[in-house]
Amino acid sequence: MNVTDRKLLYDGHYKLSQLLVQTGGKQLKRERFEPGNAVAALVYDTQKQRYLFVRQFRIGSESELLEIPAGMLDKEGEKPEEAMRREIQEELGYQVDKLTYITNVYSSPGGSAEQIWLYYAEVSHQTGPGGGAIDEDENIEVVALRYDELAAEPWQDAKTLIAVQWVQLR
Repeated sequence: MNVTDRKLLYDGHYKLSQLLVQTGGKQLKRERFEPGNAVAALVYDTQKQRYLFVRQFRIGSESELLEIPAGMLDKEGEKPEEAMRREIQEELGYQVDKLTYITNVYSSPGGSAEQIWLYYAEVSHQTGPGGGAIDEDENIEVVALRYDELAAEPWQDAKTLIAVQWVQLR
């Protein structure tokens, strides 16, 4: 299969493109959702011995979800590691002591171009209030869980499930 043409259909908060795909003797039209790329991290507070999550309203589920801190790679020239450190500071109020790369995944490659860089982060000292960036209209509740509570949580967010399973396998 080869992409032979692309056309931007919508350019708002997110983008939507139409791709022409050549396969054998056929030409197919496919839409691709382009929300941008993101970072996310399972964060462990080494002093409190708790994993830190955020609860916030998500438009996709139309509900509040408990998930790992995450954010968009939307600042020009910012590396994924830098964006992750910034997001942890904004959402949790912690400086990162240690940041470990886990993997890079496509969130839903059947129709979305979004890639997410996943990390494991260790923190020890809260330096700010957290709760999200004021100018981004975020309403974030920080939730701390013990290791034994991770298995009982009904995770609905894929990136969070991947990160939690990663730590459980270690």
